[in-house]
Amino acid sequence: MPSKVFSGSIEGLEAKPVEVEVDVSQGLRSFSIVGLPDKAIKESEERIDSAIKNSKLLSPHSRNFKVLVNLAPADLKKEGSIYDLPIALAFLIASKQTNFNPADKLFLGELSLQGELRPIKGALSFSLLAKKIGCKEIILPKQNAKEASLIEGLDIIGINSLSEALEYLENRKSFSPEIFDIKNNDFESDNNVDIGWVKGQDYAKRALEITAAGSHNLFMIGPPGGGKSLLAKALPSILPRLNFTESLEVTKIYSIAGLLPENKTLIASRPFRSPHHVSSSVALIGGGNPIKPGEITLAHRGVLFLDEFPEFHKDVLESLRQPIEDGVVTISRSKNTFTYPSRFMLISASNPCPCGYYNNPDKQCSCSPSQVAMYRRKLSGPLMDRIDLFIEVPAVKYEKLAGAEPNSQSSIIRGKIEKARQIQKTRFSGSNILTNSEMNIPEIKKYCACDLQSQNLLKKYVDSGKLSARGYHRILKVSRTIADLDDSDDIKYSHIAEA
Repeated sequence: MPSKVFSGSIEGLEAKPVEVEVDVSQGLRSFSIVGLPDKAIKESEERIDSAIKNSKLLSPHSRNFKVLVNLAPADLKKEGSIYDLPIALAFLIASKQTNFNPADKLFLGELSLQGELRPIKGALSFSLLAKKIGCKEIILPKQNAKEASLIEGLDIIGINSLSEALEYLENRKSFSPEIFDIKNNDFESDNNVDIGWVKGQDYAKRALEITAAGSHNLFMIGPPGGGKSLLAKALPSILPRLNFTESLEVTKIYSIAGLLPENKTLIASRPFRSPHHVSSSVALIGGGNPIKPGEITLAHRGVLFLDEFPEFHKDVLESLRQPIEDGVVTISRSKNTFTYPSRFMLISASNPCPCGYYNNPDKQCSCSPSQVAMYRRKLSGPLMDRIDLFIEVPAVKYEKLAGAEPNSQSSIIRGKIEKARQIQKTRFSGSNILTNSEMNIPEIKKYCACDLQSQNLLKKYVDSGKLSARGYHRILKVSRTIADLDDSDDIKYSHIAEA
C-alpha cells in the first residue's frame, strides 16, 4: 500500500503544500519520480539510496524494489532538494522498515550521502504554510529550526540526520521543540555609517531627513566627491528600526532568495541594496528561470541606491516606473504570475555630465553639449516625475571638511523621524498605508488640505507647466511629511514652499 507524507514547494514568495506518495513493489529494480520534478529532484535517487544505506537500513537499490514516487499536485512544478527527507521517510514506511503517523507533520530537508541533513531555503515560508493548512509539527534541518520557530503555535523539531528523524518519529528519543524568544533578539540596526561623517551639506541632510520621515524618493546631483554616496549609505542609520512584522516580511524574502546571513534568524536592520549600473532589468526587477526576486524586492522596507543613475541602461530605468508607483511588481510567465513586494525608497545619484563638472565654478567641464544632452536623455520625464525630492550636492569647501562638526548625528535625527513616523502610524491606523509616500488621492484630499496662500503658490507652478498632476500630489505628500516633522496638524505655506 502506498505511503504518504507531507512537504511543500516554494512558488514566488509563498509555499504550497505537496504530498509525497511512495509505492514500493517487487519486480525489476527501478526508482521513478513523477509530478514535474526538476533535475535536482531527479538526482535525489542516488542521495536517498546512499543516505538510507549509511543509516543501516535497506536502501531502494539493495533489493529488487520497484519504487514509484509521486509529488502531488502533479501540475505544480517542483524545484530543489528539500524533498530528500520526505521521500526517504515515505519509502521507509512503504517498505515496512519504520512505522509512525505522518499526519499533521511537514517534512523538509536535503540529505547528504552519509544521511546528514543540509540546510534549506524558505524555512519561514514553510512555517507560514504549516500554520495555514493546520499542520502542528515541522521536521527540518537543525540549522533552519530557529528561523522556522518565528511563527508561533507550531512544534519545530530540528534534526541533524535521517537516523535522528527516525529516532524521534518512532519515540525512541525525545527532542525539545525550538522556541524563538523575541526578548533575546537585538533589533538595533547594524548600519555603521553615521550621517555626521558627511561634513557640511546641511541642505542634503535636511532632504534625507524628509526622505526618511515619509519614505520618499530622492535624486541627488552634483560633482564627484561631494558626498552623494556617503549620504545614501548613511540613510539607513536615521531610519526607524524595523518592527517585528516588517522583519518577518524582509526575512521571508531573504530566506527564499538564499541570502539570509549565516547564523542570523531574523533580519532586524533595514535592507540597503546598491546594484552596479551594468545590472540587467531581470536583476533589478526579478525574473529568470527559476523566477527569483530582484533588487527592488530585496530592498523592500529599505533603501535601493542607484549610483551613477544615468549610466544604467534606459530600459532598466524605465522598468522602475510601475514598481515605484504601485509598491509591488508583477512578473508574468506563460503558466504563472508572480507578485513580489517592492515598497522601497529610491535614492539615486548622478553627476551633472559625463566628466562631472558641468556648470562648476571652480573646474571647467570637458564635455560637449551633445554629450551632456545624451547623458541626461536617459532620465525620462515619466521616471523623474515619480521622484519626490531633487537636490544639488555641491563640492565641500575646506572649512567644512576641517571643521569640528560632531561625527555622531544619526541618533538625534532618527529620534525626530521616529516621532514623525508615529504620527503617520496613528493617522493611517486601520489601513494598509504606513507612510505619507503611500497615500493615494482620497488620503491626499483628506489629510493634505492647505490654506489659500499655499493654494495660490501651487496654482502658479501647475499652470506654468512646472508641475504635472502627479507632481502636484507629490508636493502635497512631501509637505505633509514636513508638517509632521514640525509636529503641525496643518500644512502651512512654509511647508509647501520647502517641498
